[in-house]
Amino acid sequence: MSRVLIVDDAAFMRMMLKDILTKNGLQVVGEAVNGFDAVEKYKELLPDVVTMDITMPEKDGITAVKEIRAMYPQAKIIMCSAMGQQPMVLEAIQAGAKDFVVKPFQPDRVMESIKKVLGS
Repeated sequence: MSRVLIVDDAAFMRMMLKDILTKNGLQVVGEAVNGFDAVEKYKELLPDVVTMDITMPEKDGITAVKEIRAMYPQAKIIMCSAMGQQPMVLEAIQAGAKDFVVKPFQPDRVMESIKKVLGS
């Protein structure tokens, strides 16, 4: 069973994602509320995949991706962005994110992205 870390400053978004992932047989091993939290939880949990919000207080998702990938080059991270954040999505991919999904989440698209990133 693949282990997922959900990173989003909005509790509602984390809950929606957790619901989609667990219904599809994935294990949500942790949740983080900002980039600082994401880096710490990644080190602690070493998840198979991370869903990372781009815009968060204190430390944004792109900075967190760079830090996680610097320590763990094999990290698989999927960015979650709102509509109209294409430049940030490009920056996130350049920083090492493997894919992205757009909010509001479409369950099929989320699972397609997870499967693609995990290579299954």
